[in-house]
Amino acid sequence: MKKKVVLAFSGGLDTSFCAMYLSKDLGYDVYTAIANTGGFDEEELKTIEEKAYRLGAKEHVTLDVTQEYYDKSIKYMIYGNVLRNGTYPISVSSERIFQAIAIANYAKEINADAIAHGSTGAGNDQIRFDLTFDVLAPNIEIITPTRDMVLTREYEINYLKDHGYEADFVKMEYSINKGLWGTSIGGKETLQSDQTLPEEAYPSQITKKEPEELTLTFTEGEISAVNGKEIHDKVLAINTIEKIANQFGIGRDMHIGDTIIGIKGRVGFEAAAPILIINAHKMLEKHTLTKWQLYWKDQVGTWYGMFLHEAQYLEPVMRDIEAMLTSSQKNVNGTVKIILRPYSFTLVGVDSKFDLVKTDFGEYGEVQKGWTAEDAKGFTKILSTPLRVYYTNQKKNGKEI
Repeated sequence: MKKKVVLAFSGGLDTSFCAMYLSKDLGYDVYTAIANTGGFDEEELKTIEEKAYRLGAKEHVTLDVTQEYYDKSIKYMIYGNVLRNGTYPISVSSERIFQAIAIANYAKEINADAIAHGSTGAGNDQIRFDLTFDVLAPNIEIITPTRDMVLTREYEINYLKDHGYEADFVKMEYSINKGLWGTSIGGKETLQSDQTLPEEAYPSQITKKEPEELTLTFTEGEISAVNGKEIHDKVLAINTIEKIANQFGIGRDMHIGDTIIGIKGRVGFEAAAPILIINAHKMLEKHTLTKWQLYWKDQVGTWYGMFLHEAQYLEPVMRDIEAMLTSSQKNVNGTVKIILRPYSFTLVGVDSKFDLVKTDFGEYGEVQKGWTAEDAKGFTKILSTPLRVYYTNQKKNGKEI
């Protein structure tokens, strides 16, 4: 019997080459699998399946992990207001982990002898796939023809043609990865430090020019309504917000960051829904959480995003951070009003029963109700004590203040 290999398959040039090479040259029964995290529609998935069988796959499956991706990652990135380097909502980085987990589980399910993927040796994805496979399927061999053979596009195209597979593998100007939590765009200008992406490089084009109001309602930190309409399906809620906001060109930016392998890289992205949700959520938290909740959430949110990007999702501390983030969301309830404009948005304000700005103790900059003037003087006197001790000592020792 032939050995089984599960190939993480997207239908692009690299994975198309891998499918045929694994079958023709290495003699495997190839089981192709695409793990969908919200980036493919039914028609696209059908086309990918047809390609797989044309390339000689013994079996092809679509593993839909969109809901799992939300439940186990996106939800916590919202809770933590995660933006890598204050900019990037960790779109592709986070979804790769869940694709790898789904592929590994499928490989174990069918008792595969090997798992293959088409990653090159220059990026982050090779680490994300390999590390996840090593942890979840340690007894299954990992095969990476594109990386190990250092293949060129020309070699792969000629190989496929020589084996009777004809397809239009025109090199696109930009590499585009689309998922539920945003779309990344790489190529041309992203490879130059002094350039940015032109308008036409973005998959979504601006079709709305006049300002428009959008309201997002959160219940315990999760989106529960858009423009006053309740939406229980969180994936649908994200897609609804994306459809509204990407018509304004909102959520576009360039991420510059450090890769797992140590070099720096640049990638453009558009992520209207993630950027709006995170910013609205953060504003609501400013109104409903205490000072120290906000402070510590910023710390752990940054770590959560970094570990997610660095392929450390399976590290147990991530579950601890998720527990802390979940606990912090009890009072994050209310509606945030936003004004959308081409290329920009304004957070107008919030309406929440848990708003700590609305208090019986006083109004900032106006009048105090929970303390007297003498209380304030005494508080300030005590607060200044450490500084008065320090500078008195300095003066005694002849130091200038």
